[in-house]
Amino acid sequence: MKEIRNLMIAAILPFSLLVSCGESQKKQEQTNDQAWKVADSIRTLIVEPTFAKKDFIITDYGASSDSTKLSTTAINQAIEACHLDGGGSVIVPQGTFLTGAIHLKSNVNLHLEDGAKLLFSRNTEDYKPLVKTRWEGMECMNYSPLIYAYGQENIAITGKGILDGNANNEHWWPWKAKKEYGWAEGMDNQLTAVKKLTQEVKDGIPVENRVYGDGHFLRPPFIQPYNSSNILIADVKIINAPFWNINPVLCENVTVRNVSVVTHGPNNDGCNPESSKNVLITNCYFDTGDDCIAIKSGRNEDGRTIGRPAENHIIENCEMKDGHGGIVIGSEISGGAKNIFAQNLKMDSPELDRVLRIKTSSLRGGVIENIYMRNVEVGAYKEAAVLVDMFYENPGDFMPTVRNITVENLNVKKGGKFGVLINAYEESPAENLRIVNSNIEGVDVPIQANYTKGMSFENVSINGKLVTDEDIQSDSNAEFEKF
Repeated sequence: MKEIRNLMIAAILPFSLLVSCGESQKKQEQTNDQAWKVADSIRTLIVEPTFAKKDFIITDYGASSDSTKLSTTAINQAIEACHLDGGGSVIVPQGTFLTGAIHLKSNVNLHLEDGAKLLFSRNTEDYKPLVKTRWEGMECMNYSPLIYAYGQENIAITGKGILDGNANNEHWWPWKAKKEYGWAEGMDNQLTAVKKLTQEVKDGIPVENRVYGDGHFLRPPFIQPYNSSNILIADVKIINAPFWNINPVLCENVTVRNVSVVTHGPNNDGCNPESSKNVLITNCYFDTGDDCIAIKSGRNEDGRTIGRPAENHIIENCEMKDGHGGIVIGSEISGGAKNIFAQNLKMDSPELDRVLRIKTSSLRGGVIENIYMRNVEVGAYKEAAVLVDMFYENPGDFMPTVRNITVENLNVKKGGKFGVLINAYEESPAENLRIVNSNIEGVDVPIQANYTKGMSFENVSINGKLVTDEDIQSDSNAEFEKF
């Protein structure tokens, strides 16, 4: 860790020289090289789990591929037996198995064979007892996530099978209170519970007294390892999630590899590592109803009190289709984020709103810093290639900080409304945003920015025109134009 800290200091210091130093280009190249050496160092810290070569087949414990019969007890018994015997793989064979909440234990790999599907129940009774969870960055007691682990280590979900959350416009999704997801006036929804939980967080109510579940309509996340370490999620396909898909919370050493997430419900974020450290997301496919990858660190008081940033994340070789953003940081980011690296990405959809999206507010606070993105090929997007928005939520008393962002080799064939869109505070400008060796075509507004400091464009063309210093309105106070 000392090596990473020293490398980051070396990578950050040249930012102060960008404007005044005559050899800025050379310094900037050194900065990029040093930053990606940090990424290489982080990679060596991410430990994948290993498992004993023992198999525990769920049908041996009574699981049935009759998809009308619950196999929850059998699956969890197989996991417990595997765990108590020192670990191994719990095998889901070919077939469709209906289940409620699955709770992983240390040294267990939940492995779905080819042709296997876990179909999750729509009955809320199958997600009891309530567990300690995070819901949109706020801690509470709520329905169990569909797949959950608390305080475990050396765990995995692998295989070529399908995880089907079984949500649609008749089940789970209407709780969002949006008509496009099946809700109608007079139907139950989450709005009262969200307001109540937000106030309880603000008031510092102990987590064990923030009890939700029945009558509150807070949808559970799909996969949520909590306070766990050495986690692997690989090769599975995830569909029809009730809520967020992959949401490791307060975890360390997380690998998400070769995973496909295809789900278009409300808040169906693809992968949301939250307050987690040493995370690798690689060779994944996202086609989602919300952000494809959204890095988080807790909401408001919960994020600030726990104080665990999202740090040391590598995202690479992924493809993004529909979504509110490709690579997103926020908005539940009160614990901060640092050392985020994204490279070798493909994005292409008229329903993809942004490429790189940073969303926060003075209600959230937190420091977002040292964000590096390179080698991104984009066919189309809707709103902005690069967005920094410090007014995502209503204002509060905790000024956010956003600084040290480098985007390199970004190539966009058909842009949307904006090329670069910055909406910051005068007292907390977006600092040291650099875009290098990039080309963005087909946008309506090349750059709209109000309060920035040290923003620079080096060999960047937008709509076929090389961006010059005169094009950068870094001291303007243009009103943020919502798309």
